Amino acid sequence: MKESPEQRSRTMRAVRSKDTGPEMAVRRYLHAAGLRYTLHDRRLPGKPDLVFPRRRVALFVHGCFWHQHSGCQAANRPASNTEYWTRKLDGNVARDERRQAELVAHGWKVLTIWECQTRDPTMLAQLLSRIKDSPIAKPRPARSSG
Repeated sequence: MKESPEQRSRTMRAVRSKDTGPEMAVRRYLHAAGLRYTLHDRRLPGKPDLVFPRRRVALFVHGCFWHQHSGCQAANRPASNTEYWTRKLDGNVARDERRQAELVAHGWKVLTIWECQTRDPTMLAQLLSRIKDSPIAKPRPARSSG
C-alpha cells in the first residue's frame, strides 16, 4: 500500500540523527568493554557519533539506507520519486566522503560500522579490536599562558 504524502512526511520526521537504536547498541557494547568516548563532537567534521580523543579515532554508525551501504538490501532506493532520492542519497554519500577525508587530513582514524553490522556480535568485536589497537596519541604540549 502506498503512503500518502502526509504519512511519508510523518515517517521522515521520526527519523533520528542521534541516539538511534544501532548507535545505542554500539555505545552499550563499547562502554561495557571499558571504552570511554565523547558523543557527537561538533568541533570535528561530520560530528562523528563516537569520538575516542586519546586514540584520535572517529566512529560513525551509519544507517544502511541513508548512507547507502554497498551490497546491503536495506540500501535499496525507493521506486517512486527517483530523482529526489538519487540526489538526496548520492549527496549523503558524497558528504560522508568529504568529511571523512577532512578527518583523515587532520590525523584522525575514521571507522564506520553499518546499521546491519550492529546486530552481529562478531562485527562488534572486530570494531572493539580496531579501536583498542589504535595507538594512544601523544599529549599535545600545554600552551604557555604568558
